Amino acid sequence: MARDGPPPAEDLICAPEAILDYAATARALDAALDAATGPTAAGDDDADAAAAAQAAAVKVLGAAMARGRGAIADAFAQRPFEARKTTRAYAWLTDCIVTLALDHATRRHHLDPDAIALIAVGGYGRGEMAPHSDVDLLFLTPKSPSGAIHAAVESMLYVLWDLKLKVGHATRTLRECLSLGADDFTIRTALLEHRFLAGDAGLAADLDRRLRKDLFRGSAREFVEAKLEERDARHEKQGGQRYMVEPNVKEGKGGLRDLQSLFWIAKYIHGVQDAAELVRLGVFTADEFNTFTRAESFLWAVRCHLHLITRRAADQLAFDLQVDVAARMGYKDRGGRRAVEHFMQDYFRHATAVGDLTRIFLTKLEADHLKGAPLLERIFRRTPKVKPGYRVIRNRLAIEDEAAFLADKLNLLRLFEEGLRTGMLIHPDAMRLVAANLHLIDDDMRHDREAQRIFLDLMLRHGNPERALRRMNELGMLAAFIPEFEPIVAMMQFNMYHHYTVDEHTIQCIRNLAQIERGELVEELPVASSILREGVNRKVIFVALLLHDIGKGRDEDHSVLGARVARKVAPRLGLTRNECDTVEWLVRYHLLMSDMAQKRDLSDPRTLRDFAKAVKTRKRLDLMTVLTVCDIRGVGPGTWNNWKAMLLRQLHAETARALEHGLEELNRENRGTQARKALRKALADWPATELKRETARHYPPYWQGLDTATQVVFANMLRDLPDAQVRIDLHPDEDRDATRACFALADHPGIFSRLAGALALVGANVVDARTYTSKDGYATAVFWIQDAHGHPYDDAGLPRLRRMIDKTLAGEVVPAEEIQSRDKIRKRERAFRVPTSITFDNEGSEIYTIIEVDTRDRPGLLYDLTRTLADANVYIASAVIATYGEQVVDSFYVKDMFGLKFHSAAKQKTLERKLRAAITEGAQRARA
Repeated sequence: MARDGPPPAEDLICAPEAILDYAATARALDAALDAATGPTAAGDDDADAAAAAQAAAVKVLGAAMARGRGAIADAFAQRPFEARKTTRAYAWLTDCIVTLALDHATRRHHLDPDAIALIAVGGYGRGEMAPHSDVDLLFLTPKSPSGAIHAAVESMLYVLWDLKLKVGHATRTLRECLSLGADDFTIRTALLEHRFLAGDAGLAADLDRRLRKDLFRGSAREFVEAKLEERDARHEKQGGQRYMVEPNVKEGKGGLRDLQSLFWIAKYIHGVQDAAELVRLGVFTADEFNTFTRAESFLWAVRCHLHLITRRAADQLAFDLQVDVAARMGYKDRGGRRAVEHFMQDYFRHATAVGDLTRIFLTKLEADHLKGAPLLERIFRRTPKVKPGYRVIRNRLAIEDEAAFLADKLNLLRLFEEGLRTGMLIHPDAMRLVAANLHLIDDDMRHDREAQRIFLDLMLRHGNPERALRRMNELGMLAAFIPEFEPIVAMMQFNMYHHYTVDEHTIQCIRNLAQIERGELVEELPVASSILREGVNRKVIFVALLLHDIGKGRDEDHSVLGARVARKVAPRLGLTRNECDTVEWLVRYHLLMSDMAQKRDLSDPRTLRDFAKAVKTRKRLDLMTVLTVCDIRGVGPGTWNNWKAMLLRQLHAETARALEHGLEELNRENRGTQARKALRKALADWPATELKRETARHYPPYWQGLDTATQVVFANMLRDLPDAQVRIDLHPDEDRDATRACFALADHPGIFSRLAGALALVGANVVDARTYTSKDGYATAVFWIQDAHGHPYDDAGLPRLRRMIDKTLAGEVVPAEEIQSRDKIRKRERAFRVPTSITFDNEGSEIYTIIEVDTRDRPGLLYDLTRTLADANVYIASAVIATYGEQVVDSFYVKDMFGLKFHSAAKQKTLERKLRAAITEGAQRARA
């Protein structure tokens, strides 16, 4: 074997000699081998000699590999986007190590180097490797391998394994390669990307020729179908979304494997050796190929950085790794956004580009009849009547005359209207034409009344606005027609709450609105469905949803900025002045209803009164309700639940009643009288004296704070309750998607905190809580809790919950001690920053101060906060907890020890300081 080693690929990230000196390493390997084993006779199989030889080889090659990897990593750190040069450098370094190991093994076992052909296959065969990519090897033999070949191969593999390389290998004859490749598409794909490394070059050339002649020829269609099925299954496994918040760079939708699949198919069909040949073949234009190379290079760079950070073959871009990769690639915080958010926006834009390229490529395959039409299209094939200027190609809407089409720039919009009208997908060639001519969309077109009509009709007229908007967005058409939309395209929000990029979230919101309009969600969303059925201004609600998050990503409140943007955009979409005013108001206050419902106590009359004053009219209340429902549902799967639905239904119903009958309906006396009347009816079988005692023992907040069913539970719990006893009632509250935990006991300071600690110890998430003291000295506390998955506790979990509460209240378990080992933040979630904000509101409630704590969530937070308040002699009447991924907003309705509000600025500052100290101490403990 030649001692100058495999020739390096052109243009590595650093000079070949900086990576590995092949000749010097070969000499060092010889010397180490001789020193370790001394002269050995032919055929000597002494185990000690073999072990010494292997250890010597591993030592020399390990040192050489470490130096080479270090040189590549250092060069890549200086030029963090130079992915192609880096992947070629790692592949060449691996070539050197593998061929040196083969040279060592063949000489060790006195085997003719030409007895086998060593061939790289798969990704390694393509000559592209990340730092910890698999090393896939084929040991090709002209006939069944001899014992000497098996021994040499085994010896070589042990060396590579000891070097901690992940080696995939097979020893096969040419006939076996063809036979196995015919039955297994995975093997066939690996053989497609083969590259000769060492040994019998003639045998390797025979494999190349026979594969093309006997295996690949005439089987293109079945290979294409297999690869596309494999791609669909892979996407499904990875979540089926291009905008997964923790995408898999290799296997996810829009990832490297999608680009590689295109190349595999092109190589199989056309025999191309370089992706650049796809331009010559007419598959891609020069601009599209540039997009291909940019996306490929970016994704490879991300993958290489992932491997270097984790020191293993990691391809999942987890939250904590996103921050590290962004830093390595040189992204910086700017414009009110974190570096990681800029990085992920670039990532998703490249992933979208990969999707566009895939669509173009598959259309070319269909045109060449190498890919079948989708099954449903084949079964229900029909040719709809299309308007003049269009034609149908393989059941897709295509353009008849491109020059005539472009002569009227409004046709760029009409294409999507015709697609919705006919129900057909748009032909990718038509989409390519649109994408290549976005420069035609100018201010004249944006202000054209017909353009405005077409765009609004895409949302309002055809019942499927999501399809048109998503395709327009992917092609850049949406941002071209509404330039203010461009900054939020592929914009990622770095948190655990939002599942989608901002533009995809917007489209998901409009999808939800269209579903409600079509009557598909009547059972799940009865209020929103009835509002739309009775009629609202559809232009207003659709445009408001389209623009509600358009202000995100800037160093300013996105609702305020979004309202200013809406003031400019809404008239340009053809809305009247009154409609524009309503859209602007909805965008400005699109979080108001959600905040009121989730962060405030809806049993407090002031909450409802303030909200009613803000919305002013039933029309605005209805519009805001629909917008809020769509906004929450559009955040991602699992975000909407019965708890949020119940809160919004209650807020809508009570506000509507107040707007209709007057705000005086919302006073405490009215609500208290009605509540006592309802309780008397529910307890009609009680003796009159007991019933009178029960209705007289509670202060006014109790009567408006709880529903009748819960008051019935407490009435029974308080009946003949001994001072030393604690009564507990745990009951699933399906309407709220939570378990209701009621406690009745003799009142004493800090009870709220102790109960919160007990619940934290069993992993319960508190979503709402309130406690009341009766006139005769008893505490009635109710917590609505969910398990770790956001659901009510099942029957099996309730006994453990009860035992832990009993132990805590009996003093057998001290939450402050026990919670320390459980109050932890997982590693992948530590990258999130949530600044702490603490506010005191004396206007939001008539009798309480509302302390709102907005901070990083963790298991022991509520206990820490309530314990701090209790230690400061603060009485907690109720707590409302709103969780947004890693962020939580805990709102406490409190009084001081004298039953007064916290008006004093000095007292507020002291309390804030203590709360911040508890948060900081707990956060440090959780990260330890």
